[in-house]
Amino acid sequence: MIAVVVADDQQLVRAGLCSLLERAEDITVVGEASDGASALAAVRSLRPDVVLMDIRMPGMDGIEATRRITADDALRDVRVVVLTTFDTDEHIVDAVRAGAAGFLLKNTAPDELRAAVRTVVEGEALLSPSVTRRVMAVVAADRGVVEPRLLADLTVREREVLAEIAAGLSNTEIGSALFISPATARTYVSRLLSKLGARDRAQLVHLAYEAGLVRPGSRQRSR
Repeated sequence: MIAVVVADDQQLVRAGLCSLLERAEDITVVGEASDGASALAAVRSLRPDVVLMDIRMPGMDGIEATRRITADDALRDVRVVVLTTFDTDEHIVDAVRAGAAGFLLKNTAPDELRAAVRTVVEGEALLSPSVTRRVMAVVAADRGVVEPRLLADLTVREREVLAEIAAGLSNTEIGSALFISPATARTYVSRLLSKLGARDRAQLVHLAYEAGLVRPGSRQRSR
């Protein structure tokens, strides 16, 4: 059973999200929060698999709450998905940098909402192509934060897999692109997470762009 905490300062929105999630046999809502501080407390107490975190909340906002959750080793297995009204929200970049596993629009269809929760639990990044382009364009502009030598210990195949992850491909799609099985692709992803000290696939995407392995708006790789 996938345990979820829903954090949003609007009670009606929280109620709607909880109702939609509870309709799935494999998902249960274990807690609710109306601000970042209470969301952080709920996560520390309940240890959910996923947190749906609104960006704009009174007091501690969703960005700061996400940052504190992802910085806590005791909460390493918790995945934070930020909620926003518009995919042009300027704070989405901050959310990804804070360690969010992805984002969802508040008007996401019910089936897509439940699928998104399952996606992040399975270790996939949840970033739409449009948002990925925006986020990574900003990352590329600030390139230099991560030294290219971070990738020095990666094999050629690991670099190829990392580039495909940065392009938004799933394990099945990576396997098809590189002529390996999905299980082998999954093994490579696990190795990359370990070697690069990344929390999840979203961080791998971030690192790939920061290190210049791939470029925004292009599938071209830097060798």
